[in-house]
Amino acid sequence: MSTTVDWLRTSTPGLLLLCGAAIAVLLIAIIRFKLEPFIALLLTGLGLALAAGLPVNQIVGTALKSGDSLLETGFGSILGHIAVIIGLGTVLGAILERSGGADVLTAKLLSLFGEKGAPVAMGLLGLIFGIPVFFDIGIFVLAPLVYVAAKRGGRSLVLYALPMLAGLSMTHAFLPPHPGPVSLGGLLGVSLGWLIVMGFVCGIPGFIAAGIVWGSWIGKRVQIEVPADFLVGAEIDGADGPGTPAGDAATATLVKRPSVGLIGAIIAIPLVLILGATFGSQLLTKGSKPLQVLTFLGTPAVALLLTVLVAFYVLGIRRGSTVQELSAVTAESLRPVGMLLLVVGAGAFFGKVISATGIGTALAHTMAAAGLPVIVLAYVISCGLRIAQGSATVAIVTTGGIVAPLVHEQGYSQVALALIAMSIAAGSIILSHVNDGGFWIISKFFNMSVKQTLQTWTVLETVLSVVSFAVAAVLFAILT
Repeated sequence: MSTTVDWLRTSTPGLLLLCGAAIAVLLIAIIRFKLEPFIALLLTGLGLALAAGLPVNQIVGTALKSGDSLLETGFGSILGHIAVIIGLGTVLGAILERSGGADVLTAKLLSLFGEKGAPVAMGLLGLIFGIPVFFDIGIFVLAPLVYVAAKRGGRSLVLYALPMLAGLSMTHAFLPPHPGPVSLGGLLGVSLGWLIVMGFVCGIPGFIAAGIVWGSWIGKRVQIEVPADFLVGAEIDGADGPGTPAGDAATATLVKRPSVGLIGAIIAIPLVLILGATFGSQLLTKGSKPLQVLTFLGTPAVALLLTVLVAFYVLGIRRGSTVQELSAVTAESLRPVGMLLLVVGAGAFFGKVISATGIGTALAHTMAAAGLPVIVLAYVISCGLRIAQGSATVAIVTTGGIVAPLVHEQGYSQVALALIAMSIAAGSIILSHVNDGGFWIISKFFNMSVKQTLQTWTVLETVLSVVSFAVAAVLFAILT
């Protein structure tokens, strides 16, 4: 018995078997028993740590001191990195949403592209508005505008919905301040500036292939009418474009429409500041005053905080809202964030356990012996987790924890790390099906049966995943 236990804890095959068993237990707990991912990740991480023979004081600390334990450092290291960013990003998205920013962007894009180009306009709308807004919130906000565009165009709802969904999905998977990319930044040690650059480089081709090419092709073959009740709250407001969907009391305080230029400028502020700090570190003298200013302003938390303050003023206070009303909008938008942060923290703890047991090193040796590139391994693991349990966030965080020890040993550049992060992000969105909550949201909001949702949305996600990964893999081969 002791020989078997020693083999599991010290040999490469034994450690890999432990890792595989832990992931299998995790998936069974989430899929079969519907256990909350936060609880499942926490239990599996603790079980793996005990099975691997890690000392109890290393896992949870002692009665007097636990700050250095895997449990606290696993949660704390990642949450310290992402909690502020996700919180501020959520607030920014809520202010932009409730100011009518989606409406003015839609009206402008439709006027530029015309009726024939309306599907492309919807795709750009999802792409632009998806940067500061979470995926599901983006659907809730933009769906009424898609209904109006489809009703005006007289063609299938699918033709207009899929490009918009591709834009939302691309930004959610590949760009900060969304949870997946931000988590990967912390887990892999890559700057958000490079994640933004590579997110656009890898994600845009996938968006075009999935949203524009595939969306246009399948949208002509799957006919979905816009039911009359879908247009309630999404009626056309004169000749200027879609009106603001009906909302709650907090929404009503921010109904005056801002200009398109103002919305675009606000969305651009954090991106410009973060990129300024990233490239400033390459171009400016180390320790110089300009670099210090760029570094401070381009720190993601600072960049987003400044953007939120600008949005509060120009989209709220200057247009008649009170501080109390803006606080109500902030509080409402932050309610769903708690569970998300717990899942990310638990996933990081699980990854920390994997690293501490030496499983990552064993996996690195196995991968090297098999000749499988790390970027391919990262994609395959992420795909498997996504298909099995449905959550993109769980797939990203778990894969990041498994892959992190491998990339840290290799000493990859920031560009290479960003491309590996993109491969993980690409794998996390493949083959959305019935175990994915987003699948059912899309089926409901766009009046599709399960079969039609599989034909349209599931294939869209797969095309987006494969094309984006292909771009990342080619660039990785060229640059490393």
